[in-house]
Amino acid sequence: MKKFIILSLLLIITDRLAAQFRETQNIVIVTIDGSRWQEIFRGADSSIINSKYTTNKDAVLKKFWAQTPQERRKLLMPYMWSIISRRGQLYGNRDLGNKSEVTNMFGSSYPGYNEMFTGAPDWRINGNRAINNPNTNVLEYINQQEGFKKKVAVFASWELFPYIYNIKRSGLNVNAGYTNVDEIDINEHIKYLNDLQHKVPHTIGETRLDTMTFELGKAYLQQYKPRVIHFAFDETDEMGHQGKYDMYLKYLNQQDEYLRQLWEYIQTDPNYKDKTTLIVTCDHGRGDTSPWAWTEHSILIKNSIQTWMAIIGPDTPADGEITTSTTIYQKQLAQTIAKFLGIDFKANTDHAVADAIESARKPQAIIVGIANRDN
Repeated sequence: MKKFIILSLLLIITDRLAAQFRETQNIVIVTIDGSRWQEIFRGADSSIINSKYTTNKDAVLKKFWAQTPQERRKLLMPYMWSIISRRGQLYGNRDLGNKSEVTNMFGSSYPGYNEMFTGAPDWRINGNRAINNPNTNVLEYINQQEGFKKKVAVFASWELFPYIYNIKRSGLNVNAGYTNVDEIDINEHIKYLNDLQHKVPHTIGETRLDTMTFELGKAYLQQYKPRVIHFAFDETDEMGHQGKYDMYLKYLNQQDEYLRQLWEYIQTDPNYKDKTTLIVTCDHGRGDTSPWAWTEHSILIKNSIQTWMAIIGPDTPADGEITTSTTIYQKQLAQTIAKFLGIDFKANTDHAVADAIESARKPQAIIVGIANRDN
């Protein structure tokens, strides 16, 4: 009994010390819809390059092919593998025994985003219907905390995000699809982007082009300085469903460039420099048993539950690729986001919230540092 009490006290003290020494004050989340861990960790896939799903094989080989997975992945996502991999953490390389997964069985977007941002799967969220999410999400909860009110924003290409975040209940600032930033004091650059997004070709229906989502979100970040912002990109998933592997690779490469621009801006702005954590992940995997399977993901497509995650920031150890034979789950992301900000995410009575990914933060180093200081 005494050991249990002592252990409980140590956990409480550790949690308080972690909060006291925590440097993260802001969170930037980037989701790359339908992006597979295979391309993130192995680079371009030769079986799909040599299939009917690659129309310009020679151009793809010239730009993205090399002999080793390490070379190929750096050609595809140079910033991920030159900066984030050295200064942060990457989860989900199954070739090394490390796994990242969704726990919902559906293997599609809305269930994946619900799990990520509410901390639990929900059988009621079983497809991509435009229904308001009944579950409390972590961004909604953060937005209600002192110091964060009206400092949380979402910029999404997919038009369903107002339902995923249930803006009618949550009151979150969600800019999704071809909608304008409607703050009363927007600058001339945002006014220009508002107008431009309606003039560019709408090639994927009501889903906005990622470049417009990125430019509007970046401009909003620069003017309004939100403390939490989610960039939700979609074109990788769209190209997968259309069976265009060369375009899928092109957009992954483009989104790596977005990561570079975001992180370099963060490190030059005094509001964000050395006090911002960036989290990059996806909502589900894709098939990998054949070139055709790559075009799909669902409850019926094997390995659709397989995901990946990257984290970089002042409170995250620079461990690079995680090689332990462990599994993290997308449902852990919600509490991980909250804990980085010193918040304990409570979902009211909706559902239990999964624990944070503890290896992404470094409270242990705090205890060691204090112990050494007292010696």
